[in-house]
Amino acid sequence: MATVFSKLKNRGFIESITNEEKIEEIFDKKQEIVCYTGFDPTGDSLHIGHLIPIIALKHIEDAGYSPIALLGGGTAMIGDPSGKTEMRKMITKDTIRKYSKNMREQIGKFLNVDKGKSKILNNAEWLEDLNYIDFLREIGSKFSVNRMLSAEAYKIRLERGLSFIEFNYQILQAYDFLTLFRKEGCIMQMGGNDQWGNILAGVDLIRRMEQQEVNAFTYPLLTTASGKKMGKTEDGAVWLDPDKFSPYKFFQYFRNVEDEDVFKLLKIFTFLPLGEIEKMKKWKNTKKINKAKEKLAFEATKFVHGKEEAKKALNSSRAVFEGNKKKAKAIPEFEVKEEEVKEEIRLRDLMADKGITDSKSKAKRLIKQGGVYVNDERIEHFAHSVDKSDFDEEGVLMLRVGKKKYYKLKLV
Repeated sequence: MATVFSKLKNRGFIESITNEEKIEEIFDKKQEIVCYTGFDPTGDSLHIGHLIPIIALKHIEDAGYSPIALLGGGTAMIGDPSGKTEMRKMITKDTIRKYSKNMREQIGKFLNVDKGKSKILNNAEWLEDLNYIDFLREIGSKFSVNRMLSAEAYKIRLERGLSFIEFNYQILQAYDFLTLFRKEGCIMQMGGNDQWGNILAGVDLIRRMEQQEVNAFTYPLLTTASGKKMGKTEDGAVWLDPDKFSPYKFFQYFRNVEDEDVFKLLKIFTFLPLGEIEKMKKWKNTKKINKAKEKLAFEATKFVHGKEEAKKALNSSRAVFEGNKKKAKAIPEFEVKEEEVKEEIRLRDLMADKGITDSKSKAKRLIKQGGVYVNDERIEHFAHSVDKSDFDEEGVLMLRVGKKKYYKLKLV
Protein backbone atom coordinates (compact mmCIF):
# COMPACT_ATOMS: atom_id res chain seq x y z
CA MET A 1 0.00 0.00 0.00
CA ALA A 2 1.34 3.44 -0.94
CA THR A 3 2.44 5.72 1.89
CA VAL A 4 0.96 9.15 2.49
CA PHE A 5 4.27 10.58 1.26
CA SER A 6 3.80 8.77 -2.07
CA LYS A 7 0.25 10.11 -2.19
CA LEU A 8 1.48 13.69 -1.67
CA LYS A 9 4.16 13.21 -4.32
CA ASN A 10 1.69 11.78 -6.84
CA ARG A 11 -0.74 14.60 -6.19
CA GLY A 12 1.88 17.28 -6.85
CA PHE A 13 2.60 18.50 -3.31
CA ILE A 14 6.37 17.92 -3.32
CA GLU A 15 8.94 20.35 -4.72
CA SER A 16 12.29 20.24 -2.88
CA ILE A 17 13.27 17.42 -0.51
CA THR A 18 16.16 16.54 1.79
CA ASN A 19 16.24 12.74 1.42
CA GLU A 20 13.40 11.15 -0.55
CA GLU A 21 14.37 7.53 0.19
CA LYS A 22 14.68 8.22 3.92
CA ILE A 23 11.31 10.01 4.12
CA GLU A 24 9.62 7.22 2.18
CA GLU A 25 11.21 4.72 4.58
CA ILE A 26 10.02 6.66 7.65
CA PHE A 27 6.41 6.69 6.45
CA ASP A 28 6.64 3.08 5.27
CA LYS A 29 7.45 1.94 8.81
CA LYS A 30 4.13 3.44 9.91
CA GLN A 31 5.72 4.60 13.15
CA GLU A 32 4.37 7.62 15.03
CA ILE A 33 5.55 10.61 12.99
CA VAL A 34 5.35 14.21 14.13
CA CYS A 35 5.80 16.85 11.43
CA TYR A 36 4.94 20.52 11.13
CA THR A 37 4.24 23.47 8.86
CA GLY A 38 4.47 27.11 9.97
CA PHE A 39 1.92 29.87 9.32
CA ASP A 40 2.90 33.47 10.12
CA PRO A 41 -0.18 35.54 11.15
CA THR A 42 0.50 38.58 8.96
CA GLY A 43 -3.14 39.08 7.94
CA ASP A 44 -6.60 38.68 9.42
CA SER A 45 -7.44 35.64 7.29
CA LEU A 46 -5.84 32.70 5.54
CA HIS A 47 -5.90 32.65 1.71
CA ILE A 48 -5.71 29.83 -0.83
CA GLY A 49 -1.91 29.89 -0.74
CA HIS A 50 -2.28 28.58 2.83
CA LEU A 51 -4.74 25.95 1.65
CA ILE A 52 -1.99 23.84 0.01
CA PRO A 53 -0.11 23.13 3.30
CA ILE A 54 -3.42 22.75 5.17
CA ILE A 55 -4.63 20.06 2.72
CA ALA A 56 -1.22 18.35 2.95
CA LEU A 57 -1.52 18.32 6.77
CA LYS A 58 -5.03 16.88 6.41
CA HIS A 59 -3.74 14.05 4.19
CA ILE A 60 -1.07 13.31 6.82
CA GLU A 61 -3.62 13.43 9.66
CA ASP A 62 -5.99 11.12 7.76
CA ALA A 63 -3.13 8.63 7.41
CA GLY A 64 -2.94 8.40 11.21
CA TYR A 65 0.02 10.68 11.94
CA SER A 66 0.36 13.76 14.15
CA PRO A 67 0.88 16.98 12.21
CA ILE A 68 1.44 20.34 13.88
CA ALA A 69 0.28 23.67 12.51
CA LEU A 70 2.68 26.20 14.02
CA LEU A 71 1.43 29.77 14.31
CA GLY A 72 4.22 32.30 13.97
CA GLY A 73 3.12 34.65 16.72
CA GLY A 74 6.80 35.26 17.48
CA THR A 75 8.32 35.21 14.00
CA ALA A 76 5.58 37.51 12.64
CA MET A 77 7.04 40.22 14.89
CA ILE A 78 10.21 39.99 12.80
CA GLY A 79 8.88 39.46 9.28
CA ASP A 80 10.18 36.90 6.80
CA PRO A 81 12.27 38.54 4.03
CA SER A 82 11.82 35.52 1.71
CA GLY A 83 10.28 36.59 -1.59
CA LYS A 84 10.10 40.25 -0.53
CA THR A 85 11.91 43.11 -2.25
CA GLU A 86 11.63 45.40 0.76
CA MET A 87 11.10 45.15 4.50
CA ARG A 88 7.64 44.10 5.64
CA LYS A 89 5.62 46.65 7.56
CA MET A 90 6.00 46.05 11.29
CA ILE A 91 2.81 44.76 12.91
CA THR A 92 1.89 45.57 16.51
CA LYS A 93 1.87 42.77 19.09
CA ASP A 94 -1.86 43.22 19.72
CA THR A 95 -2.61 42.89 16.01
CA ILE A 96 -0.45 39.77 15.72
CA ARG A 97 -2.30 38.22 18.67
CA LYS A 98 -5.62 39.03 17.00
CA TYR A 99 -4.46 37.55 13.68
CA SER A 100 -3.15 34.46 15.52
CA LYS A 101 -6.56 33.93 17.12
CA ASN A 102 -8.27 34.18 13.72
CA MET A 103 -5.78 31.80 12.14
CA ARG A 104 -6.13 29.27 14.97
CA GLU A 105 -9.91 29.24 14.50
CA GLN A 106 -9.63 28.84 10.73
CA ILE A 107 -7.05 26.04 10.82
CA GLY A 108 -9.05 24.33 13.57
CA LYS A 109 -11.94 23.89 11.13
CA PHE A 110 -9.79 21.76 8.83
CA LEU A 111 -7.74 19.66 11.27
CA ASN A 112 -9.01 17.29 13.95
CA VAL A 113 -7.51 19.23 16.85
CA ASP A 114 -10.24 18.54 19.44
CA LYS A 115 -9.67 14.77 19.30
CA GLY A 116 -5.91 15.20 19.66
CA LYS A 117 -4.95 13.96 16.21
CA SER A 118 -3.33 17.27 15.29
CA LYS A 119 -2.01 20.24 17.25
CA ILE A 120 -1.97 23.99 16.74
CA LEU A 121 0.94 25.61 18.59
CA ASN A 122 2.30 29.16 18.65
CA ASN A 123 6.03 29.95 18.59
CA ALA A 124 5.38 33.09 20.66
CA GLU A 125 5.32 30.68 23.62
CA TRP A 126 9.09 30.17 23.39
CA LEU A 127 10.31 33.16 21.33
CA GLU A 128 8.81 36.11 23.23
CA ASP A 129 10.74 35.47 26.46
CA LEU A 130 14.10 34.45 25.02
CA ASN A 131 17.19 35.75 26.80
CA TYR A 132 19.09 37.48 24.00
CA ILE A 133 22.63 36.80 25.30
CA ASP A 134 21.90 33.15 26.09
CA PHE A 135 20.27 32.71 22.68
CA LEU A 136 23.27 34.20 20.85
CA ARG A 137 25.66 31.98 22.77
CA GLU A 138 23.71 28.76 22.36
CA ILE A 139 22.10 29.17 18.92
CA GLY A 140 23.70 32.13 17.14
CA SER A 141 27.15 30.57 17.44
CA LYS A 142 25.98 27.69 15.20
CA PHE A 143 25.27 29.96 12.21
CA SER A 144 27.73 31.17 9.57
CA VAL A 145 27.00 34.69 8.32
CA ASN A 146 28.72 33.87 5.02
CA ARG A 147 26.46 30.88 4.51
CA MET A 148 23.35 32.83 5.44
CA LEU A 149 24.22 35.58 2.97
CA SER A 150 24.49 33.02 0.19
CA ALA A 151 20.76 32.20 0.58
CA GLU A 152 18.71 33.47 -2.37
CA ALA A 153 16.29 35.39 -0.15
CA TYR A 154 19.12 37.39 1.43
CA LYS A 155 21.07 37.89 -1.81
CA ILE A 156 18.06 39.55 -3.43
CA ARG A 157 17.49 41.83 -0.44
CA LEU A 158 21.14 42.85 -0.07
CA GLU A 159 20.82 44.86 -3.27
CA ARG A 160 18.04 47.00 -1.77
CA GLY A 161 18.97 46.73 1.87
CA LEU A 162 18.41 44.06 4.50
CA SER A 163 17.63 45.09 8.07
CA PHE A 164 19.27 43.34 11.02
CA ILE A 165 15.90 42.34 12.44
CA GLU A 166 15.01 40.47 9.21
CA PHE A 167 18.44 38.84 9.16
CA ASN A 168 17.44 37.06 12.38
CA TYR A 169 14.36 35.42 10.84
CA GLN A 170 16.16 32.34 9.53
CA ILE A 171 17.74 31.70 12.93
CA LEU A 172 14.37 31.92 14.67
CA GLN A 173 12.70 29.56 12.19
CA ALA A 174 15.54 27.09 12.64
CA TYR A 175 15.10 27.42 16.42
CA ASP A 176 11.40 26.57 16.00
CA PHE A 177 12.34 23.24 14.42
CA LEU A 178 14.83 22.53 17.21
CA THR A 179 12.24 23.38 19.88
CA LEU A 180 9.59 21.15 18.29
CA PHE A 181 12.17 18.37 17.95
CA ARG A 182 12.95 18.60 21.66
CA LYS A 183 9.40 19.11 22.98
CA GLU A 184 7.24 17.21 20.51
CA GLY A 185 9.61 14.72 18.89
CA CYS A 186 9.07 16.47 15.56
CA ILE A 187 11.31 15.00 12.83
CA MET A 188 10.02 16.68 9.69
CA GLN A 189 9.24 20.22 8.52
CA MET A 190 7.21 21.20 5.48
CA GLY A 191 6.75 24.65 3.94
CA GLY A 192 6.49 26.70 0.77
CA ASN A 193 9.38 26.41 -1.65
CA ASP A 194 10.44 29.99 -0.87
CA GLN A 195 11.18 28.71 2.67
CA TRP A 196 13.74 26.11 1.58
CA GLY A 197 16.79 28.00 2.90
CA ASN A 198 15.15 28.60 6.29
CA ILE A 199 14.01 24.99 6.52
CA LEU A 200 17.48 23.63 5.75
CA ALA A 201 18.90 25.89 8.45
CA GLY A 202 16.68 24.08 10.96
CA VAL A 203 17.76 20.65 9.68
CA ASP A 204 21.39 21.69 10.07
CA LEU A 205 20.84 23.20 13.54
CA ILE A 206 19.35 19.95 14.87
CA ARG A 207 22.26 18.00 13.39
CA ARG A 208 24.73 20.31 15.16
CA MET A 209 22.89 20.57 18.49
CA GLU A 210 21.41 17.09 18.85
CA GLN A 211 23.52 14.97 16.48
CA GLN A 212 20.25 13.74 14.95
CA GLU A 213 19.03 13.54 11.36
CA VAL A 214 15.70 15.17 10.55
CA ASN A 215 14.10 15.76 7.17
CA ALA A 216 12.03 18.24 5.24
CA PHE A 217 10.27 18.94 1.99
CA THR A 218 8.58 21.92 0.37
CA TYR A 219 5.35 22.52 -1.46
CA PRO A 220 5.38 24.14 -4.91
CA LEU A 221 4.45 27.80 -5.31
CA LEU A 222 1.61 27.34 -7.77
CA THR A 223 1.35 29.36 -10.95
CA THR A 224 -1.24 29.15 -13.72
CA ALA A 225 -0.52 27.86 -17.22
CA SER A 226 -0.15 31.50 -18.31
CA GLY A 227 2.51 32.11 -15.63
CA LYS A 228 0.39 34.08 -13.13
CA LYS A 229 0.63 33.43 -9.41
CA MET A 230 -2.30 31.36 -8.12
CA GLY A 231 -4.67 33.04 -5.71
CA LYS A 232 -4.72 36.57 -7.08
CA THR A 233 -7.76 38.23 -8.67
CA GLU A 234 -8.70 41.76 -9.70
CA ASP A 235 -10.25 42.07 -6.23
CA GLY A 236 -7.07 40.94 -4.47
CA ALA A 237 -6.35 37.67 -2.69
CA VAL A 238 -8.71 34.68 -2.60
CA TRP A 239 -9.41 34.69 1.13
CA LEU A 240 -10.81 31.75 3.09
CA ASP A 241 -12.86 34.05 5.31
CA PRO A 242 -16.39 34.14 3.77
CA ASP A 243 -16.84 37.75 4.91
CA LYS A 244 -13.80 38.81 2.88
CA PHE A 245 -14.39 36.56 -0.14
CA SER A 246 -17.82 34.96 -0.45
CA PRO A 247 -18.27 31.20 -1.02
CA TYR A 248 -19.81 32.02 -4.40
CA LYS A 249 -16.77 34.06 -5.47
CA PHE A 250 -14.54 31.29 -4.12
CA PHE A 251 -16.46 28.75 -6.22
CA GLN A 252 -16.25 30.98 -9.29
CA TYR A 253 -12.49 31.41 -8.88
CA PHE A 254 -11.95 27.67 -9.31
CA ARG A 255 -14.76 27.32 -11.87
CA ASN A 256 -12.95 29.78 -14.14
CA VAL A 257 -9.41 28.36 -14.04
CA GLU A 258 -7.60 27.82 -17.32
CA ASP A 259 -8.26 24.50 -19.08
CA GLU A 260 -4.58 23.54 -18.81
CA ASP A 261 -4.65 23.87 -15.00
CA VAL A 262 -7.80 21.98 -14.04
CA PHE A 263 -6.35 18.47 -13.61
CA LYS A 264 -3.31 19.69 -11.68
CA LEU A 265 -5.59 21.62 -9.32
CA LEU A 266 -8.00 18.68 -8.91
CA LYS A 267 -5.08 16.68 -7.50
CA ILE A 268 -4.07 19.38 -5.03
CA PHE A 269 -7.28 21.12 -3.96
CA THR A 270 -9.60 18.09 -3.75
CA PHE A 271 -9.54 14.69 -2.07
CA LEU A 272 -10.92 12.89 -5.12
CA PRO A 273 -9.15 9.59 -5.87
CA LEU A 274 -6.38 9.92 -8.45
CA GLY A 275 -8.06 7.23 -10.55
CA GLU A 276 -11.21 9.36 -10.83
CA ILE A 277 -9.17 12.42 -11.84
CA GLU A 278 -7.27 10.34 -14.39
CA LYS A 279 -10.56 9.32 -16.05
CA MET A 280 -11.55 13.00 -16.31
CA LYS A 281 -8.47 13.69 -18.41
CA LYS A 282 -10.36 12.22 -21.36
CA TRP A 283 -12.48 15.38 -21.22
CA LYS A 284 -9.52 17.57 -22.18
CA ASN A 285 -10.16 19.60 -25.35
CA THR A 286 -13.88 18.76 -25.18
CA LYS A 287 -16.89 20.61 -23.78
CA LYS A 288 -16.80 18.24 -20.81
CA ILE A 289 -13.77 20.14 -19.49
CA ASN A 290 -16.33 22.46 -17.87
CA LYS A 291 -17.71 19.50 -15.93
CA ALA A 292 -14.20 18.92 -14.51
CA LYS A 293 -13.95 22.61 -13.57
CA GLU A 294 -17.34 22.44 -11.87
CA LYS A 295 -16.19 19.38 -9.91
CA LEU A 296 -13.00 21.19 -8.87
CA ALA A 297 -14.93 24.26 -7.74
CA PHE A 298 -17.52 22.22 -5.82
CA GLU A 299 -14.99 20.03 -3.99
CA ALA A 300 -12.69 22.96 -3.07
CA THR A 301 -15.65 25.06 -1.85
CA LYS A 302 -17.04 22.10 0.12
CA PHE A 303 -13.73 21.66 1.95
CA VAL A 304 -13.40 25.34 2.85
CA HIS A 305 -17.01 26.48 3.32
CA GLY A 306 -19.03 23.28 3.79
CA LYS A 307 -21.35 21.21 1.61
CA GLU A 308 -24.39 23.52 1.86
CA GLU A 309 -22.47 26.61 0.69
CA ALA A 310 -20.89 24.56 -2.10
CA LYS A 311 -24.36 23.45 -3.27
CA LYS A 312 -25.68 27.02 -3.19
CA ALA A 313 -22.67 28.25 -5.17
CA LEU A 314 -23.04 25.43 -7.70
CA ASN A 315 -26.77 26.10 -8.23
CA SER A 316 -26.17 29.84 -8.54
CA SER A 317 -23.37 29.30 -11.03
CA ARG A 318 -25.64 27.11 -13.15
CA ALA A 319 -28.48 29.61 -12.89
CA VAL A 320 -26.22 32.40 -14.13
CA PHE A 321 -25.02 30.23 -16.99
CA GLU A 322 -28.61 29.41 -17.96
CA GLY A 323 -29.66 33.06 -17.78
CA ASN A 324 -31.75 32.85 -14.58
CA LYS A 325 -29.56 35.26 -12.67
CA LYS A 326 -32.24 36.45 -10.26
CA LYS A 327 -32.69 32.85 -9.01
CA ALA A 328 -28.99 32.55 -8.21
CA LYS A 329 -29.12 32.68 -4.40
CA ALA A 330 -25.37 32.74 -3.84
CA ILE A 331 -24.72 35.77 -6.03
CA PRO A 332 -23.55 38.62 -3.77
CA GLU A 333 -26.57 40.76 -2.91
CA PHE A 334 -26.52 44.36 -1.74
CA GLU A 335 -29.42 46.30 -0.30
CA VAL A 336 -30.17 49.72 -1.79
CA LYS A 337 -32.47 52.06 0.11
CA GLU A 338 -35.15 53.66 -2.03
CA GLU A 339 -34.04 57.14 -0.98
CA GLU A 340 -30.58 56.39 -2.41
CA VAL A 341 -32.03 56.10 -5.91
CA LYS A 342 -35.05 58.39 -5.58
CA GLU A 343 -33.00 60.75 -7.69
CA GLU A 344 -30.25 59.73 -10.08
CA ILE A 345 -26.99 58.46 -8.58
CA ARG A 346 -23.76 57.90 -10.47
CA LEU A 347 -23.24 54.20 -11.06
CA ARG A 348 -19.57 54.48 -10.09
CA ASP A 349 -20.59 56.01 -6.74
CA LEU A 350 -23.10 53.24 -6.09
CA MET A 351 -20.54 50.53 -6.91
CA ALA A 352 -18.00 52.02 -4.51
CA ASP A 353 -20.58 52.70 -1.75
CA LYS A 354 -21.72 49.06 -1.79
CA GLY A 355 -18.18 47.69 -1.80
CA ILE A 356 -18.41 46.18 -5.29
CA THR A 357 -15.24 48.10 -6.06
CA ASP A 358 -12.83 49.45 -3.46
CA SER A 359 -12.94 52.98 -4.89
CA LYS A 360 -14.90 55.26 -7.21
CA SER A 361 -11.87 55.62 -9.46
CA LYS A 362 -11.67 51.85 -9.96
CA ALA A 363 -15.39 51.73 -10.82
CA LYS A 364 -14.88 54.59 -13.26
CA ARG A 365 -11.97 52.78 -14.90
CA LEU A 366 -13.98 49.56 -15.27
CA ILE A 367 -16.87 51.45 -16.87
CA LYS A 368 -14.54 53.27 -19.29
CA GLN A 369 -13.06 49.90 -20.29
CA GLY A 370 -16.53 48.63 -21.18
CA GLY A 371 -16.58 46.03 -18.44
CA VAL A 372 -19.75 47.05 -16.55
CA TYR A 373 -23.30 45.96 -17.47
CA VAL A 374 -26.64 46.96 -15.95
CA ASN A 375 -29.39 44.43 -16.62
CA ASP A 376 -27.25 42.95 -19.42
CA GLU A 377 -26.75 46.32 -21.15
CA ARG A 378 -23.19 47.56 -21.41
CA ILE A 379 -22.61 50.97 -19.87
CA GLU A 380 -20.86 53.22 -22.34
CA HIS A 381 -20.04 56.32 -20.27
CA PHE A 382 -18.28 56.59 -16.91
CA ALA A 383 -20.77 59.28 -15.77
CA HIS A 384 -23.76 56.95 -16.25
CA SER A 385 -26.42 57.30 -13.57
CA VAL A 386 -29.12 54.95 -12.32
CA ASP A 387 -32.40 55.58 -10.52
CA LYS A 388 -35.43 53.64 -9.28
CA SER A 389 -36.62 52.99 -12.84
CA ASP A 390 -33.58 50.73 -13.46
CA PHE A 391 -34.90 48.25 -10.88
CA ASP A 392 -37.49 45.72 -12.10
CA GLU A 393 -40.93 45.02 -10.60
CA GLU A 394 -39.27 42.83 -7.96
CA GLY A 395 -36.95 45.67 -7.00
CA VAL A 396 -33.87 44.00 -8.47
CA LEU A 397 -31.06 45.43 -10.58
CA MET A 398 -28.53 42.95 -11.96
CA LEU A 399 -25.00 44.28 -12.27
CA ARG A 400 -22.23 42.48 -14.13
CA VAL A 401 -18.55 43.40 -13.85
CA GLY A 402 -16.32 41.76 -16.44
CA LYS A 403 -17.38 38.51 -18.06
CA LYS A 404 -18.53 36.48 -15.07
CA LYS A 405 -18.91 38.57 -11.90
CA TYR A 406 -22.55 39.19 -11.07
CA TYR A 407 -24.07 41.27 -8.28
CA LYS A 408 -27.70 41.69 -7.27
CA LEU A 409 -28.85 45.10 -6.04
CA LYS A 410 -32.14 44.85 -4.13
CA LEU A 411 -34.40 47.79 -3.25
CA VAL A 412 -35.44 47.95 0.40
